[in-house]
Amino acid sequence: MRLEASARTDPGPVRESNEDAFMVDVEAGVFLVADGMGGHASGEVAAAIAVDTVSEVLLEIEDPEETRLEASLAEPAEMVLERMRYAMNQASMRIRREAMQNPIHSGMGTTLVALIIEERVAYLGHVGDSRIYLQRGGLIKRLTRDHTVVQQEIDAGRLTPELARIVPHKNMLTQSVGCHGSVEPDTSTLKVQPGDLFVLCSDGLTDPLDDRALEAIINRTQPDELAEELVQQALVNGTEDNVTVVVVQLTD
Repeated sequence: MRLEASARTDPGPVRESNEDAFMVDVEAGVFLVADGMGGHASGEVAAAIAVDTVSEVLLEIEDPEETRLEASLAEPAEMVLERMRYAMNQASMRIRREAMQNPIHSGMGTTLVALIIEERVAYLGHVGDSRIYLQRGGLIKRLTRDHTVVQQEIDAGRLTPELARIVPHKNMLTQSVGCHGSVEPDTSTLKVQPGDLFVLCSDGLTDPLDDRALEAIINRTQPDELAEELVQQALVNGTEDNVTVVVVQLTD
């Protein structure tokens, strides 16, 4: 199978700067989206540190012997997931270190979603409320669960998904890379097949567009135009945040 990818980011109509960051490496099969937070452009700093750190670890720019589980301790799939978890925690440590050394960035942090595709397997990891979706056979499935107070209320049955979209604190995170210390990313694996299409995005896309709207847009748009179209539809539908979309398709 062959990978094809495209990406688009936009600061949106409200914010002066773009505090999202992303990375696309088709050859390595590594894709990242981060959505930073914090005043004084701190979100932009946090997101950049996260993307740079995770990409360094996953691409073994750092010493791989320090980050990889020995084969005797884990199956190959678990080694990849452990490396992803390690990378995200390294990013969190670097962000906190930067915040301590430069008080103007105190409290900064970022969401982060990561996708690795290797030998017909997708490895997924995330912290925060940026998301990964899969389109397969015309159907859209969300592969991540938001680390938010609202999602906890939904899981407990105290709030419906419909009401969750309009409550004032819908974006309050329970976990982020940086300002919450060490992180516990949700990780998973998925066997892929030709035709699969992944969408990684910040909440600037999913705040104005629910999953049903995303499904309609994805199904009517050519993959090479999809990142641009999703961002434009988020802007049309009134997003107030930065918007970032990475689209990854598997072809024969």
